[in-house]
Amino acid sequence: MGCFVCLRFRIIYLCTHLKKQLITANFKQKALHWANQFDVCCFLDSNNYKDDYSEYEFVLAAGCKAELKSAEGNGFELLKQFYETHKQWLFGFFGYDLKNELEDLKSENADRLTFPELYFFVPQYLIVSRNNQLEVILGDEAVLGQIENIKLFQVEDMPELSIQKRISKNEYITKVNALKKHILQGDIYEVNFCQEFFSENAKINPVETFTLLNKISPTPFSGYFKLYERYILSATPERFLSKRGSRLISQPIKGTARRSTDFAEDQQIKERLKHDAKEQAENVMIVDLVRHDLTKSAVKGSVKVDELFGIYTFPQVHQMISTISCELDPKVHFIDAIKNAFPMGSMTGAPKVMAMKLIEQYEETRRGVYSGSFGCINPDGAFDFNVIIRSILYNEQKMYLSFQVGGAITYESDAEKEYDECLLKASAILKVLGNDTNNF
Repeated sequence: MGCFVCLRFRIIYLCTHLKKQLITANFKQKALHWANQFDVCCFLDSNNYKDDYSEYEFVLAAGCKAELKSAEGNGFELLKQFYETHKQWLFGFFGYDLKNELEDLKSENADRLTFPELYFFVPQYLIVSRNNQLEVILGDEAVLGQIENIKLFQVEDMPELSIQKRISKNEYITKVNALKKHILQGDIYEVNFCQEFFSENAKINPVETFTLLNKISPTPFSGYFKLYERYILSATPERFLSKRGSRLISQPIKGTARRSTDFAEDQQIKERLKHDAKEQAENVMIVDLVRHDLTKSAVKGSVKVDELFGIYTFPQVHQMISTISCELDPKVHFIDAIKNAFPMGSMTGAPKVMAMKLIEQYEETRRGVYSGSFGCINPDGAFDFNVIIRSILYNEQKMYLSFQVGGAITYESDAEKEYDECLLKASAILKVLGNDTNNF
């Protein structure tokens, strides 16, 4: 009799659970509003893109049982100790400037956002969607009812922000041409050069801003990260590194082309990107760099290129993406594998150390969390981390909003075209913030 009652209760629960799935088309938006009441939360959304390396459609972590914050120092070792202490789900980010503890490098450009260099937390609540079914992994399942009861209100038009450039177009072109001289001299083969767009005295609603960004530019590794008064609102299409079982997977992006509203022209643009020798050259340089980085953590002979020059389509752009994988050496801790590949080659250049030195010399803004990575680690050591690009960064206390865009500079690069590509990559964010690329 007892077993029958338990079975009957489970059937009732599953029916109710399924009903929630069917009637709650805006569950994710409600869930994000619910999570934002906590000081710390993280939302990772695949936007239903097909992904052979992901287990969940979305993941939402909220509340903080324990946290690790590293301003400067031995961040990766501290994270390793934090994981070994808790052996629990961890969510967090790696800032680009962790490079300084990996190499003899420095970051002296202005930092107006002041994110920590590394931050991870153990969540109080964890809700996931797997095979389009909700699961509460951490916390009371009653939280689903709390989320359903949240009222969504009509949002007024987003305020138009005054967006400024940190450097002018002429300054950008001058810097790109100077970097090309370094390539001619043999200092580097390729460098990822970025510029900042910003707004001071900026006041936004982070949840609504992210919701609009995710609507205009849905991507497979988008996400929302709140750390007290600091926010990452990301529409990134790029995976930095993932671990599934004993396999590591990296998917660098190099190669961008605009979209067209005309289907035939759009297909032609996509086909031209696929066979563009310059874009292929940029991509293969980074593929070689990623292969080298993975070799540091791999079982000997296991590094392979699963896909070279794959073309993937997103709302604003077509992208050239390659996939590289390896088997993780059992003697290498998985956090050391992240460390060995960081910062990602797609956001640095080759050779990596010299490229990072030139980035520091020619860029005007400290990257901070931009071109770093955020994501999650599960209790078994599987993980998935994106690349923080196409992202709005916001310090609510300082009322400072920033986003950076850039691209790979090679000797074949045309500075004017590179500038136009920056604006193309910034187009979704500018639209969300009430601005037009024609103004830049």
